[in-house]
Amino acid sequence: MSDVIFLSNARLSFPNIVEPQKQRNETTGVERISYNCEAIVPRDHPGFAQFMQQYAALMQDVFKEHAQNVMQMIQADRKSRCFGMGEEKVNKKTFQPYDGYAGNYFITAGNKNRPQMIGPDGKAVNPDDLMAYQMLARKLYGGCRVNVAVKPWVQKNQHGNGIRCDLIAIQFAGDDKPFGEGHVDASGLFGAAQAPAGAAPAVAGNPWAPQAQMPAPPTFGAPVVPPNNLPPGFGAPQVPSFFGTK
Repeated sequence: MSDVIFLSNARLSFPNIVEPQKQRNETTGVERISYNCEAIVPRDHPGFAQFMQQYAALMQDVFKEHAQNVMQMIQADRKSRCFGMGEEKVNKKTFQPYDGYAGNYFITAGNKNRPQMIGPDGKAVNPDDLMAYQMLARKLYGGCRVNVAVKPWVQKNQHGNGIRCDLIAIQFAGDDKPFGEGHVDASGLFGAAQAPAGAAPAVAGNPWAPQAQMPAPPTFGAPVVPPNNLPPGFGAPQVPSFFGTK
């Protein structure tokens, strides 16, 4: 498996592992699903150096003497490559790099099939055991530490030239600070719930009895008669028959 790159102790970002990401082509209408994520690694990470060596070898094999020219074109087009410098991942609202990206490299990897989920014991979970798979996948949050196996491949088709990466396997490696705001605890804003002043007590012995009887609406003069040009049946609203059949 020399063509598979192992990225140890990477930071996980934008994970779509429990459920795949769904995208619909506006032209063809075809829906594409992808289990994907991004792995963020330091710039001296040995796995990233191995990835770049594999990338160069693949391009040389496919494009021969034109490899360097094609690689320069790919480098200039962010959408044609699955890797980049962290400073390229800019939040469109803040215009700053996303959490954890600055000063690092990242690799984007995806797969139309669920990637292998590796347990704490280093063994792959049975792919048919969906419950066990999702139990481990739910531990993967943006910012945690993971070990990831990826496989780069060359894109050369009607959509252009590029370098892509398959997500082969992933393993939770440890907790870290969640990206973004993470879990927000607002419990300090609340106190014990109290009954509103003047609320009528519930009727003892009958849990279905109303707590207080609503007063009848006041009447002002003669009742309003709807005009003759209203559609038939226009009057008091009826209870819809579809309640309870949702």
